[in-house]
Amino acid sequence: MESSSLFARLYLDEDVRVAKIVRGRGFTVRTTRGDDMLGATDAEQLAFAADQGLVLVTHNRSDFEALARRYVEEGQSHTGIVCAVRRPPRDMARRLVEVLNNRTAGEFVNQLLYI
Repeated sequence: MESSSLFARLYLDEDVRVAKIVRGRGFTVRTTRGDDMLGATDAEQLAFAADQGLVLVTHNRSDFEALARRYVEEGQSHTGIVCAVRRPPRDMARRLVEVLNNRTAGEFVNQLLYI
């Protein structure tokens, strides 16, 4: 798991549509589509994000809360999960950028955050 950069790098779940806006603010953003991970399970998505050193951003709160608990119980580590309420893209991107600007990449590790 890689998290050596100052700013967190993001991995957007397939239903999160703010990549272009957040990239425009200078952040690294990868997507399930871009990484050919469409259709992968939530567990596979989180494992991929952790392996790549990416903070996973999702609207799927309940499933990722359960996965975060499982990671803790099993002593596994991830590079962070951000659960976002569905909002207009610009509003969601603004909230996401605010969180990114107020935490280092290391401060996301094993955290479950809500925006």
